[in-house]
Amino acid sequence: MRPTRLPLHALLLIALLAVQSLAAPTFAQAQLTQVPGQNSPTSKEQVPLYVPQDDKLIGRVSIPDEKLAVLVQPEGREWREWRTNTLRLAIGGLAIGMTAVLAVFFLYRGTIRIHGGKSGRLVLRFNGLDRFAHWTTAVSFLLMALTGMILTFGRPLLIPLIGHQAFTPLAEYAKSIHNFVSVPFVVGLLMIMALWLRDNIPEKADWLWVKTAGGLFSKAGGQHPEAGRFNAGQKLVFWSIVLGGIGMAATGYLLMVPFAFTGIGGMQIMHVIHGLLAAGLIAAVIGHIYIGTIGMEGAFDAMGCGEVDENWAMEHHRRWYEEQLRKGYVEGRQPAE
Repeated sequence: MRPTRLPLHALLLIALLAVQSLAAPTFAQAQLTQVPGQNSPTSKEQVPLYVPQDDKLIGRVSIPDEKLAVLVQPEGREWREWRTNTLRLAIGGLAIGMTAVLAVFFLYRGTIRIHGGKSGRLVLRFNGLDRFAHWTTAVSFLLMALTGMILTFGRPLLIPLIGHQAFTPLAEYAKSIHNFVSVPFVVGLLMIMALWLRDNIPEKADWLWVKTAGGLFSKAGGQHPEAGRFNAGQKLVFWSIVLGGIGMAATGYLLMVPFAFTGIGGMQIMHVIHGLLAAGLIAAVIGHIYIGTIGMEGAFDAMGCGEVDENWAMEHHRRWYEEQLRKGYVEGRQPAE
């Protein structure tokens, strides 16, 4: 009987196993005798599970959609840090800061009263279409601001209060409302641009208003620079809302159709722009609401019922008031010759 001869590949496999069995104790012994360095972990909790590398690993994929081929994007960590920390600080800081400044100003100045008191005669300030455009823009912006705050601050603030089960549907509804009311916001934005753009063109008289801060810090009363239909402060709010609103709408709609026009990096940049514009506009609107309510007597009437007292019009918008007087729009007054 002939002895069985092993094939060549079997002999090679046996040789490799023999080498591995001889080398294994050596490797294990090396690990046991290894001297820990300064950065070596001292407990199992300190063993790094993921160590980001500075060098990029470049490969080739056969996936038709290049966006799906991105497995790791280092910039994503920077964006996540911005989304969870910087954005919250920007929105919260500007909103709380503006509220604090207005509170201090109110303690110093109080409500700005009509110096001559109410005359009882009314001047048409804004017609029905003007007020519709204003309130459409205002209400939709406030809803977007509220729902945006829920999405931004929900995890650290609301989840500890109401729990995950209640926050999940709340966040879903907030996102749907945020996207839906963007449509009336843009409609209102286009309307106020068409109605008020001509009256908000900067002019030389605005510089005097800026230098004197519109007389807001003067406790003597009645000392307000002459202004047309809108003063420099109102023009600043108008252009902030228009330009900021256009930027928010553009970036917001692009975020609603992800990757339609840009890649991952572009989406992150648009989110940063959208968030910063929202933070700035929220602060500006807080100031606008203050002046239009408790900050100034008679100001809310302009958008509440559309008519303002004659003395208020003369003190804050004298040039515009004189134009209305010439046109015969002042109740109980004859047109000026």
